[in-house]
Amino acid sequence: MLRFWVLGFVICAPVVAATVPGENACGAGSPEVAEAFDHLYNFNFPAAHLDINRFIAAHPKEPLGYAIRSSAYLFYELDRLGILETEFLTSDKHIADKKTLRPDPQVRALLLKALEDAQSRAEAALAANPAARQALFAMSMVEGVTTDYMAFVEKHQIASLAPAKRSNSYAQQLLKLNPPCVDAYITAGITEYMVGSLPFFVRWFVHFDNVQGSKEQGVKNLELVVRDGNYFKPFAKILLAIIDLREKHPRETEKLLESLAHDYPSNPRFRKELARAKAGAFFAPAWRLRSA
Repeated sequence: MLRFWVLGFVICAPVVAATVPGENACGAGSPEVAEAFDHLYNFNFPAAHLDINRFIAAHPKEPLGYAIRSSAYLFYELDRLGILETEFLTSDKHIADKKTLRPDPQVRALLLKALEDAQSRAEAALAANPAARQALFAMSMVEGVTTDYMAFVEKHQIASLAPAKRSNSYAQQLLKLNPPCVDAYITAGITEYMVGSLPFFVRWFVHFDNVQGSKEQGVKNLELVVRDGNYFKPFAKILLAIIDLREKHPRETEKLLESLAHDYPSNPRFRKELARAKAGAFFAPAWRLRSA
């Protein structure tokens, strides 16, 4: 999961969908999956792919491994192109800039193949059981990765709204299950925040089902993932750090970066951004008054 055009929810009457023994509420529970995410957050992409390959070899018909594989290719490309720099993510000008990037065609082909593999398996699982947790989780990831690649790499922000809305649908289905997949709250949170950040007249033209556009609710949803989430807990911290910068709360950003740098010491990006935060590079001196 860096989506600024995605997902949302309002809790409705829960649908009871028992988890499979050994799986969590998102339909996963393999140690290879947890290790793959750990390596992804450490930006150790080769190690992440080894974990993913082991999981796929043991579970070739399950969609989640292929969805995580697509995420690994996405994060690698975002990092290579400098899109994960805080300056980029906190600047609407940089995000909307149509300056042509140079995506790696081989990585793009591998990413698209992983998305196709995940989608075909998830759709087969959902045809047999519309409440299949892992399939819903995988499809939410598939559409999210598609959204990010289109919006940030290909610079097709408007077109990326289509997969974002599809991702929203899968996330909402996960959140209606009992127990809900807490990691799905991440998409709800960032969508609430971003829709809430839009000018009022623009909101008339940007509609996500059950998204009210509450920035406060968006932050609460992300904080819930930090507290109770599974695979997306670090990702929620990243998004909250970005939001705190946009809202001029640099001390909160620094705390989140300290936590991420501590938990993922092999990730040079966290250390770099933490050093910049400590040096006051993210904010003007007047901003410091809030935290004094």
